[in-house]
Amino acid sequence: MDRRQFLKAAGILGIAGGVAGIYAWQIEPFRLEFVRQNMPIKGLPDGLEGKMLMQISDVHVGHRFDYKYIIESFAQARAFNPEIVVYTGDYISYENGSEIELFKDVLKNPVLGSKGTYAVLGNHDYGVAWSDASVAKEIEGILQNAGIQVLRNEITTENGLQVAGLDDYWGLNFDPKKTIHKVDPDQAAILLSHNPDTVDLDIWGDYSSWILSGHTHGGQVKPPFLDPPILPVQNKEYDAGVFNLSGGRTMYINRALGHLHQIRFNVRPEITLFEMQKA
Repeated sequence: MDRRQFLKAAGILGIAGGVAGIYAWQIEPFRLEFVRQNMPIKGLPDGLEGKMLMQISDVHVGHRFDYKYIIESFAQARAFNPEIVVYTGDYISYENGSEIELFKDVLKNPVLGSKGTYAVLGNHDYGVAWSDASVAKEIEGILQNAGIQVLRNEITTENGLQVAGLDDYWGLNFDPKKTIHKVDPDQAAILLSHNPDTVDLDIWGDYSSWILSGHTHGGQVKPPFLDPPILPVQNKEYDAGVFNLSGGRTMYINRALGHLHQIRFNVRPEITLFEMQKA
């Protein structure tokens, strides 16, 4: 390759890199995808067969991207008229507390299920270093005031479906055995757990249904044909999508609606639309 050919190739590569950078910064972070997924559940009541369960995760309201994108995404999500909505943690990207007021603005028009709406907390909902219980309590109150039932190591049953929720694995209130042993294995159930690493703990007993998680954001950046270089989990297999686990359990990891930083490549933001079916 002579000098002229080299400069031409370098110029083309530079332009391609610039285009990819703009796409990853200004376009893909806001290319929301509604992902459809079948959800077979043992013992599912007749009244829930074929109904929609919507999962929203990792909203991350704060100052790192325009939070009005979340408000617009919620408006799109409400148009699906889901029967059940679950939120799986990380509602703010806490820095100085001002994010809480922005989150209140977002939840003036929440996405609610006609048959029930439930939530668990994530690590970012515990403030700096995941260590401030007062921040978690304030986030819980905002969710409850918006009509969203927060499950902190608790279980509730509505319309014949048990919904269990674990508090965050990295937070101050993680006590999974308090919840899991209360799940009736003979009745339909789902469980919400922000951090997917919880599925590898020796806590599950007879539980053999769905576990809905978030936390990873799918890595946010995934080079083609390669694994995401950064995943905030111990088990690096847990990036996004469906995982068939031991004991008849199935985990789904949502890629997140928001972002820790405004950059995504090959990992579009997601809201998941599950169609509940009898297993």
